[in-house]
Amino acid sequence: MSQQVVAQRKHVGMRSNGLVLLGEVRSRRQHQETPQGTGSMWAVVLAGGEGVRLRPLVRRAFGDERPKQFCPLFGSRTLLRQTLDRVGRLIPPDRTVVVGLESHERYLAQEFGEPGGPHVLKQPQSRGTAAAVLFASQWIAARDPRATAVFFPSDHFVLEEEVFMEQVSDAARFVKRQPKWIVLLGVQPGEPETEYGWIEPGERVAWTGLRPVYRVRQFLEKPSREVAQTLFVQGGLWNTLVFVAEVGTLLATGRECVPSLSERIARLSAFWGSEHERWAVRQAYALAPTANFSQAILEACLEPLAVLKVSGLTWCDLGSPDRVLKTLAGCRIEVPASGGGVRLGQGGWTPWHR
Repeated sequence: MSQQVVAQRKHVGMRSNGLVLLGEVRSRRQHQETPQGTGSMWAVVLAGGEGVRLRPLVRRAFGDERPKQFCPLFGSRTLLRQTLDRVGRLIPPDRTVVVGLESHERYLAQEFGEPGGPHVLKQPQSRGTAAAVLFASQWIAARDPRATAVFFPSDHFVLEEEVFMEQVSDAARFVKRQPKWIVLLGVQPGEPETEYGWIEPGERVAWTGLRPVYRVRQFLEKPSREVAQTLFVQGGLWNTLVFVAEVGTLLATGRECVPSLSERIARLSAFWGSEHERWAVRQAYALAPTANFSQAILEACLEPLAVLKVSGLTWCDLGSPDRVLKTLAGCRIEVPASGGGVRLGQGGWTPWHR
């Protein structure tokens, strides 16, 4: 992260890391490494988006139309590399999976040219975020059937990275003890935004440190203005798209909510590590339906769904040019011109017109 960002990092007091379930007291967290294959914590970074809405800004700033996760929008590192560095505070590269697209091969090669990096799964084509989640879950389950997986978008801005990853760790520890739950990380909304997913918290089911974990009463992806306004007033949360679950729970949920897609992905288990693996992946994706994880699974989830409200965080889903420019301005970041483009941020090109 650039020096400007570090200078702007505000002091946030660290919370207690103890987990307190209702009716049960848990001692303060002690760092433990779980051997791979017996329920380790894994990370999955979803990096297969095309970033269509950001293309005009990317073209003007960098001189080409690369997907936004491969752009250094906030300093010298790409958004994908920033995400991986953030994830690396908690989970090592050998238990980190990046899910991308074959069509992004040249960008992926630039990111992962050195040995010792994460595992990279390349989808032959995009079949939506549900396919990416199930693809990674199936791959991890073949190696570690009891794994707890944390899923991260590759194109979000997080300023207080250590604070954020501590709370990710809290959520993962809860899932480790209660493996039937899928836990979303939610943030306090700043406005009744209709382009985000919204979480309506229900009753409290646990404590993690000083932060409660709530059952999700309702999940709504990109609601109407009226519904977003109601949720905003009534204490709803924005979905960060970061979530934690045991891979077996995710695969079971996929079978319930997206059976056709799940069936196609499940067939890959017979081909992992064989000479026919790439052929099998292409066949699975060629015949698979497209499904959005938030709409097809979270909105219709039959498994227990919970939310941990993340606090002390400066966060943004960089889904539009306006959000990028507002984040740059708010954090006083300036991105130098690159590839014949123009500067972004403080003192550079900041107005945006559609």
